[in-house]
Amino acid sequence: MSGRFAPRPTRTTVRGGHVVVPAGVPRQAGSGAGRVRTWVPEGPLDLGLVLGPLRRGPGDPTFRALPDGSVWRASLTPAGPGTLRVVTASGDGAVRGEAWGPGAEWLLEQLPELLGASDDPAAFVPRHRVVATARHRRPGLRLTRTGLVLESLIPSVLEQKVTAVEAYRAWRLLVRAFGEPAPGPAGGRLWVMPAPRAWALIPSWEWHRAGVDDKRASTILRAVRVAGRLEETVGMEPAAARARLEVVPGIGPWTSAETVQRSHGAPDEVTVGDLHLPGIVGWALAGDRSADDSVMLELLEPYAGQRHRAARLILLSGRVPPRRAPRMPVGDIGRW
Repeated sequence: MSGRFAPRPTRTTVRGGHVVVPAGVPRQAGSGAGRVRTWVPEGPLDLGLVLGPLRRGPGDPTFRALPDGSVWRASLTPAGPGTLRVVTASGDGAVRGEAWGPGAEWLLEQLPELLGASDDPAAFVPRHRVVATARHRRPGLRLTRTGLVLESLIPSVLEQKVTAVEAYRAWRLLVRAFGEPAPGPAGGRLWVMPAPRAWALIPSWEWHRAGVDDKRASTILRAVRVAGRLEETVGMEPAAARARLEVVPGIGPWTSAETVQRSHGAPDEVTVGDLHLPGIVGWALAGDRSADDSVMLELLEPYAGQRHRAARLILLSGRVPPRRAPRMPVGDIGRW
Protein backbone atom coordinates (compact mmCIF):
# COMPACT_ATOMS: atom_id res chain seq x y z
CA MET A 1 0.00 0.00 0.00
CA SER A 2 2.72 2.45 0.97
CA GLY A 3 4.43 1.85 -2.36
CA ARG A 4 1.31 2.84 -4.28
CA PHE A 5 0.92 5.93 -2.10
CA ALA A 6 4.47 7.20 -2.47
CA PRO A 7 5.88 7.84 -5.96
CA ARG A 8 9.39 9.10 -6.46
CA PRO A 9 9.46 12.69 -5.17
CA THR A 10 10.88 15.82 -6.73
CA ARG A 11 14.17 16.76 -5.09
CA THR A 12 13.79 20.00 -3.16
CA THR A 13 15.59 21.84 -0.43
CA VAL A 14 14.44 24.01 2.44
CA ARG A 15 15.93 27.46 2.83
CA GLY A 16 14.76 29.72 5.58
CA GLY A 17 11.67 27.61 6.07
CA HIS A 18 10.63 27.89 2.40
CA VAL A 19 10.47 24.97 0.02
CA VAL A 20 12.52 25.67 -3.11
CA VAL A 21 11.49 23.80 -6.26
CA PRO A 22 14.16 23.34 -8.94
CA ALA A 23 13.78 25.04 -12.32
CA GLY A 24 11.68 23.10 -14.78
CA VAL A 25 9.42 21.57 -12.12
CA PRO A 26 5.76 22.70 -12.31
CA ARG A 27 4.63 24.68 -9.29
CA GLN A 28 1.44 22.65 -9.03
CA ALA A 29 2.25 19.00 -8.49
CA GLY A 30 -0.07 16.48 -10.02
CA SER A 31 -0.46 12.84 -9.05
CA GLY A 32 3.26 12.20 -9.52
CA ALA A 33 6.12 14.11 -7.93
CA GLY A 34 5.51 16.04 -4.74
CA ARG A 35 7.36 18.75 -2.88
CA VAL A 36 9.49 17.63 0.05
CA ARG A 37 10.59 19.19 3.31
CA THR A 38 12.66 17.72 6.13
CA TRP A 39 12.34 19.11 9.64
CA VAL A 40 14.20 18.10 12.79
CA PRO A 41 12.15 18.58 15.99
CA GLU A 42 13.70 19.48 19.31
CA GLY A 43 13.19 16.47 21.51
CA PRO A 44 11.14 13.29 20.96
CA LEU A 45 8.11 13.33 18.68
CA ASP A 46 5.39 10.68 18.38
CA LEU A 47 3.44 11.22 15.14
CA GLY A 48 0.52 9.11 16.33
CA LEU A 49 0.08 11.08 19.55
CA VAL A 50 0.52 14.46 17.89
CA LEU A 51 -1.71 13.94 14.86
CA GLY A 52 -4.16 11.43 16.37
CA PRO A 53 -6.67 14.09 17.53
CA LEU A 54 -7.13 15.15 13.88
CA ARG A 55 -8.50 11.73 12.93
CA ARG A 56 -12.29 11.51 13.04
CA GLY A 57 -12.77 7.79 13.42
CA PRO A 58 -11.13 4.78 11.73
CA GLY A 59 -12.83 5.55 8.40
CA ASP A 60 -11.97 9.26 8.24
CA PRO A 61 -11.63 9.98 4.49
CA THR A 62 -9.23 12.88 5.17
CA PHE A 63 -6.75 10.89 7.29
CA ARG A 64 -4.77 7.68 6.91
CA ALA A 65 -2.13 6.07 9.15
CA LEU A 66 -0.25 3.32 7.30
CA PRO A 67 1.73 0.34 8.60
CA ASP A 68 5.00 1.93 7.43
CA GLY A 69 4.54 4.60 10.12
CA SER A 70 3.49 7.36 7.73
CA VAL A 71 0.50 9.62 8.29
CA TRP A 72 -1.43 11.04 5.33
CA ARG A 73 -3.75 14.03 5.54
CA ALA A 74 -5.88 15.84 2.96
CA SER A 75 -6.69 19.46 3.76
CA LEU A 76 -8.38 22.46 2.24
CA THR A 77 -5.72 25.14 2.75
CA PRO A 78 -5.89 28.89 2.01
CA ALA A 79 -4.00 28.06 -1.20
CA GLY A 80 -6.36 25.25 -2.22
CA PRO A 81 -6.59 21.50 -1.67
CA GLY A 82 -3.45 19.64 -0.67
CA THR A 83 -2.25 16.24 0.48
CA LEU A 84 0.50 15.78 3.05
CA ARG A 85 2.46 12.63 3.88
CA VAL A 86 4.52 12.73 7.08
CA VAL A 87 6.95 10.08 8.27
CA THR A 88 9.74 10.01 10.84
CA ALA A 89 13.10 9.16 9.32
CA SER A 90 15.07 6.40 11.00
CA GLY A 91 18.13 7.30 13.00
CA ASP A 92 18.28 11.06 13.41
CA GLY A 93 14.64 11.69 14.37
CA ALA A 94 14.07 13.99 11.39
CA VAL A 95 10.56 14.24 10.01
CA ARG A 96 10.02 14.09 6.26
CA GLY A 97 7.00 15.79 4.79
CA GLU A 98 5.90 15.35 1.18
CA ALA A 99 2.98 17.27 -0.27
CA TRP A 100 0.94 17.49 -3.47
CA GLY A 101 -1.59 19.87 -4.96
CA PRO A 102 -2.16 23.64 -4.92
CA GLY A 103 -1.92 23.61 -1.12
CA ALA A 104 1.39 21.70 -1.03
CA GLU A 105 3.62 24.67 -0.30
CA TRP A 106 1.28 25.93 2.44
CA LEU A 107 1.21 22.49 4.08
CA LEU A 108 5.00 22.23 4.09
CA GLU A 109 5.33 25.76 5.49
CA GLN A 110 2.94 24.73 8.26
CA LEU A 111 4.62 21.36 8.90
CA PRO A 112 6.55 22.35 12.07
CA GLU A 113 3.45 23.96 13.60
CA LEU A 114 1.39 20.89 12.71
CA LEU A 115 3.91 18.76 14.60
CA GLY A 116 3.99 20.96 17.69
CA ALA A 117 6.93 23.29 17.05
CA SER A 118 5.14 26.14 18.85
CA ASP A 119 4.16 23.88 21.75
CA ASP A 120 6.24 23.95 24.93
CA PRO A 121 5.98 20.61 26.76
CA ALA A 122 8.66 21.80 29.21
CA ALA A 123 6.21 24.35 30.59
CA PHE A 124 4.10 21.54 32.02
CA VAL A 125 4.68 20.51 35.63
CA PRO A 126 2.86 17.33 36.75
CA ARG A 127 1.04 17.67 40.08
CA HIS A 128 -0.32 14.12 40.35
CA ARG A 129 1.39 10.76 40.06
CA VAL A 130 -0.96 9.49 37.36
CA VAL A 131 -0.20 12.55 35.23
CA ALA A 132 3.54 12.31 35.84
CA THR A 133 3.54 8.64 34.88
CA ALA A 134 1.58 9.28 31.70
CA ARG A 135 3.96 12.05 30.72
CA HIS A 136 7.01 9.88 31.39
CA ARG A 137 5.64 7.08 29.24
CA ARG A 138 4.76 9.38 26.34
CA PRO A 139 7.59 11.87 25.92
CA GLY A 140 6.68 12.38 22.26
CA LEU A 141 3.36 14.09 23.03
CA ARG A 142 3.08 17.58 21.54
CA LEU A 143 -0.01 19.65 20.80
CA THR A 144 -0.70 20.07 17.11
CA ARG A 145 -1.61 23.42 15.56
CA THR A 146 -3.24 23.07 12.14
CA GLY A 147 -3.90 26.75 11.43
CA LEU A 148 -7.25 25.72 9.92
CA VAL A 149 -10.49 26.45 11.78
CA LEU A 150 -13.34 25.00 9.72
CA GLU A 151 -11.44 21.74 9.33
CA SER A 152 -11.83 21.19 13.09
CA LEU A 153 -15.06 23.10 13.63
CA ILE A 154 -17.34 21.22 11.25
CA PRO A 155 -16.61 17.69 12.53
CA SER A 156 -16.87 19.03 16.09
CA VAL A 157 -20.37 20.31 15.32
CA LEU A 158 -21.25 16.90 13.88
CA GLU A 159 -20.15 15.34 17.19
CA GLN A 160 -22.55 17.44 19.28
CA LYS A 161 -24.80 15.27 21.48
CA VAL A 162 -24.50 12.07 19.41
CA THR A 163 -22.33 8.99 19.66
CA ALA A 164 -18.91 8.99 18.05
CA VAL A 165 -20.06 6.28 15.64
CA GLU A 166 -22.90 8.46 14.35
CA ALA A 167 -20.70 11.55 14.04
CA TYR A 168 -17.90 9.71 12.25
CA ARG A 169 -20.37 8.20 9.82
CA ALA A 170 -21.85 11.62 9.02
CA TRP A 171 -18.39 13.13 8.43
CA ARG A 172 -17.38 10.23 6.20
CA LEU A 173 -20.51 10.33 4.06
CA LEU A 174 -20.59 14.12 3.63
CA VAL A 175 -16.89 14.47 2.80
CA ARG A 176 -16.97 11.70 0.22
CA ALA A 177 -20.19 12.96 -1.34
CA PHE A 178 -19.39 16.68 -1.52
CA GLY A 179 -15.62 16.95 -1.14
CA GLU A 180 -13.06 16.15 -3.83
CA PRO A 181 -10.39 13.47 -4.27
CA ALA A 182 -7.12 14.49 -2.66
CA PRO A 183 -4.33 15.64 -4.99
CA GLY A 184 -1.42 13.32 -5.55
CA PRO A 185 -1.09 9.53 -5.36
CA ALA A 186 -3.72 9.10 -2.63
CA GLY A 187 -6.61 10.40 -4.75
CA GLY A 188 -9.56 8.04 -4.43
CA ARG A 189 -8.33 6.90 -1.01
CA LEU A 190 -8.16 10.33 0.59
CA TRP A 191 -10.65 13.15 0.19
CA VAL A 192 -10.48 16.89 0.78
CA MET A 193 -13.39 18.23 2.80
CA PRO A 194 -15.92 20.44 0.95
CA ALA A 195 -15.26 24.15 0.55
CA PRO A 196 -17.61 26.52 2.42
CA ARG A 197 -19.81 27.05 -0.65
CA ALA A 198 -20.12 23.30 -1.17
CA TRP A 199 -21.24 22.83 2.45
CA ALA A 200 -23.81 25.60 1.94
CA LEU A 201 -25.28 23.86 -1.12
CA ILE A 202 -25.81 20.43 0.46
CA PRO A 203 -29.53 19.57 0.09
CA SER A 204 -31.53 18.98 3.25
CA TRP A 205 -32.20 15.34 2.36
CA GLU A 206 -28.45 14.65 2.17
CA TRP A 207 -27.99 15.93 5.72
CA HIS A 208 -30.79 13.62 6.82
CA ARG A 209 -29.33 10.68 4.88
CA ALA A 210 -26.06 11.22 6.77
CA GLY A 211 -27.98 11.21 10.07
CA VAL A 212 -27.44 14.92 10.79
CA ASP A 213 -30.40 16.65 12.46
CA ASP A 214 -31.58 20.11 11.47
CA LYS A 215 -29.93 21.79 14.47
CA ARG A 216 -26.41 20.61 13.66
CA ALA A 217 -26.89 21.15 9.92
CA SER A 218 -28.11 24.71 10.55
CA THR A 219 -25.11 25.41 12.78
CA ILE A 220 -22.73 24.32 10.03
CA LEU A 221 -24.57 26.40 7.44
CA ARG A 222 -24.34 29.49 9.64
CA ALA A 223 -20.63 28.86 10.21
CA VAL A 224 -19.70 28.48 6.54
CA ARG A 225 -21.48 31.74 5.69
CA VAL A 226 -18.91 33.53 7.85
CA ALA A 227 -16.03 31.18 7.07
CA GLY A 228 -13.60 34.01 6.37
CA ARG A 229 -14.22 35.63 9.74
CA LEU A 230 -13.80 32.32 11.53
CA GLU A 231 -10.56 31.43 9.74
CA GLU A 232 -9.19 34.84 10.80
CA THR A 233 -9.21 33.60 14.38
CA VAL A 234 -6.03 31.58 13.78
CA GLY A 235 -4.21 34.87 14.38
CA MET A 236 -5.97 35.46 17.70
CA GLU A 237 -5.36 34.13 21.19
CA PRO A 238 -7.40 30.95 21.84
CA ALA A 239 -9.78 32.62 24.31
CA ALA A 240 -10.56 35.42 21.85
CA ALA A 241 -10.94 32.89 19.04
CA ARG A 242 -13.43 30.90 21.10
CA ALA A 243 -15.43 34.06 21.82
CA ARG A 244 -15.75 34.78 18.10
CA LEU A 245 -16.71 31.19 17.31
CA GLU A 246 -19.40 31.23 19.97
CA VAL A 247 -21.06 34.24 18.34
CA VAL A 248 -22.38 31.76 15.78
CA PRO A 249 -25.65 30.28 17.11
CA GLY A 250 -25.21 26.58 17.85
CA ILE A 251 -21.50 26.85 18.72
CA GLY A 252 -21.00 26.66 22.47
CA PRO A 253 -18.09 26.13 24.85
CA TRP A 254 -17.74 22.41 24.09
CA THR A 255 -17.48 22.94 20.33
CA SER A 256 -15.23 26.00 20.50
CA ALA A 257 -12.79 24.22 22.84
CA GLU A 258 -12.64 21.12 20.66
CA THR A 259 -11.91 23.37 17.69
CA VAL A 260 -9.15 25.60 19.07
CA GLN A 261 -7.40 22.66 20.71
CA ARG A 262 -6.61 21.53 17.17
CA SER A 263 -6.53 24.73 15.12
CA HIS A 264 -4.55 26.77 17.67
CA GLY A 265 -2.68 24.10 19.64
CA ALA A 266 -4.24 25.62 22.76
CA PRO A 267 -2.71 24.02 25.88
CA ASP A 268 -5.20 25.52 28.36
CA GLU A 269 -8.55 25.26 26.57
CA VAL A 270 -10.17 22.38 28.41
CA THR A 271 -13.41 20.86 27.12
CA VAL A 272 -16.47 21.47 29.29
CA GLY A 273 -19.91 20.04 28.66
CA ASP A 274 -18.52 16.63 27.75
CA LEU A 275 -20.45 13.51 28.73
CA HIS A 276 -17.42 11.52 29.91
CA LEU A 277 -14.43 13.79 30.54
CA PRO A 278 -15.40 15.15 34.01
CA GLY A 279 -15.88 11.64 35.36
CA ILE A 280 -12.58 10.46 33.90
CA VAL A 281 -10.65 13.43 35.34
CA GLY A 282 -12.47 13.12 38.66
CA TRP A 283 -11.70 9.42 38.91
CA ALA A 284 -8.03 9.78 37.92
CA LEU A 285 -7.25 12.70 40.23
CA ALA A 286 -9.64 12.22 43.15
CA GLY A 287 -11.37 8.85 42.83
CA ASP A 288 -14.64 10.71 42.11
CA ARG A 289 -16.50 9.12 39.22
CA SER A 290 -19.47 11.49 39.63
CA ALA A 291 -17.47 14.68 39.07
CA ASP A 292 -19.17 17.38 37.00
CA ASP A 293 -17.60 20.26 35.07
CA SER A 294 -17.15 22.42 38.15
CA VAL A 295 -15.34 19.64 40.03
CA MET A 296 -13.22 18.86 36.97
CA LEU A 297 -12.15 22.50 36.61
CA GLU A 298 -11.32 22.66 40.30
CA LEU A 299 -9.17 19.53 40.03
CA LEU A 300 -7.40 20.93 36.97
CA GLU A 301 -6.77 24.33 38.54
CA PRO A 302 -3.17 23.41 39.54
CA TYR A 303 -2.54 23.04 35.81
CA ALA A 304 -3.76 26.54 34.89
CA GLY A 305 -2.25 27.42 31.54
CA GLN A 306 -1.84 23.72 30.70
CA ARG A 307 -5.23 22.21 31.54
CA HIS A 308 -5.84 20.73 28.09
CA ARG A 309 -2.47 18.98 28.17
CA ALA A 310 -3.25 17.63 31.63
CA ALA A 311 -6.57 16.28 30.38
CA ARG A 312 -4.85 14.66 27.38
CA LEU A 313 -2.36 12.93 29.65
CA ILE A 314 -5.13 11.73 31.94
CA LEU A 315 -6.96 10.23 28.96
CA LEU A 316 -3.72 8.60 27.81
CA SER A 317 -3.11 7.15 31.27
CA GLY A 318 -5.93 4.65 30.86
CA ARG A 319 -7.30 5.50 34.30
CA VAL A 320 -11.03 5.45 33.61
CA PRO A 321 -13.84 4.61 36.03
CA PRO A 322 -15.43 1.18 35.62
CA ARG A 323 -18.71 1.22 33.75
CA ARG A 324 -21.88 0.80 35.75
CA ALA A 325 -24.41 1.63 33.03
CA PRO A 326 -24.81 0.67 29.37
CA ARG A 327 -23.32 2.85 26.67
CA MET A 328 -25.30 5.76 25.26
CA PRO A 329 -27.69 4.12 22.75
CA VAL A 330 -26.77 4.41 19.09
CA GLY A 331 -29.51 5.61 16.78
CA ASP A 332 -30.44 4.07 13.44
CA ILE A 333 -27.18 4.54 11.57
CA GLY A 334 -28.22 2.54 8.51
CA ARG A 335 -25.71 0.66 6.41
CA TRP A 336 -21.97 1.34 6.48
